[in-house]
Amino acid sequence: MRVLSGMQPSGALHLGNYFGSMKPNLEMSAKADESFYFVADLHALTSLQNAETLRQYRRDIVLDYLAAGFDPDRSIIFYQSDVPAHAELMWILSTVTPVGLLERAVSYKEKVEKGIAASAGLFTYPVLMAADILLYDANAVPVGKDQKQHLEMTRDIAIKFNNAYGDTFVVPEPMIREEVAVVPGTDGQKMSKSYGNTIPLFGDEKAIKKAIMGIVTDSRGPTEPKNPESNTIFQIHRLFLSQSEQKALADEYRHGISYGDAKKKLMEAYLYTFGAMRLKRAELEKKKGYVEEVMADGAAKARAVAGKTMDRVRKAVGLS
Repeated sequence: MRVLSGMQPSGALHLGNYFGSMKPNLEMSAKADESFYFVADLHALTSLQNAETLRQYRRDIVLDYLAAGFDPDRSIIFYQSDVPAHAELMWILSTVTPVGLLERAVSYKEKVEKGIAASAGLFTYPVLMAADILLYDANAVPVGKDQKQHLEMTRDIAIKFNNAYGDTFVVPEPMIREEVAVVPGTDGQKMSKSYGNTIPLFGDEKAIKKAIMGIVTDSRGPTEPKNPESNTIFQIHRLFLSQSEQKALADEYRHGISYGDAKKKLMEAYLYTFGAMRLKRAELEKKKGYVEEVMADGAAKARAVAGKTMDRVRKAVGLS
């Protein structure tokens, strides 16, 4: 099985990113025969237009993944922009992609409503995503429910191309993660950078402690029983625990654990889970040229695979 996944560099990763995407992706890469992971820096240009910020975000997300256990000797990681075939294939695919298909993209409408500029790049985002996937003959693409429509559009584009030019692309199968962890933020809403309610994975420990101790609670007293199912601290803490540990912690809430103690327990769980990763990231950051070396090696491997696909595509459409 060949698996492909992309991650957009949009700022410091937080617990929602880790439990909702990073952790399942790392687990998937350990099981796959081949896996490709790319930093979607071309996609990022639709919403981020500051060169220095993008450079920093690109490097940071690679460090985050390497610190969290990504093995570049087993899987391929690269910057999307280091493989020119992504842009070339996007153009070729756009010539067979109906405008009506793109107009039905829910994600485009939602992003415009949130204030992102309605650029041609944002509108054709699904075509570039199709190119990202089809370049590597990926059999499986793990995505959350919010990306299901884009995967269906990739399948539609691949089938339309194959019908026009003959069997050229592997039509990918989506792997929809039904049980994607929804991580509440410090205010009880879904954890999101746009809400300013995140708990970062890395960075200053004091800032992390401040975020955890600042989780919004109700007015129940220290010894009053608390409902773990509606408690934000518990809902975050449970993600770190086994089923039996969750049950034991839930009993503590029902018997009246104070919010201060509950937050201290969450901080302990955070440091226990991410302590080694945080140390590793700090060490990797000091290794001058290491990230660049990993990404250059990954890009070379990705270009070799993408090149074979483009040979088929150019031959199919008459460009070679």
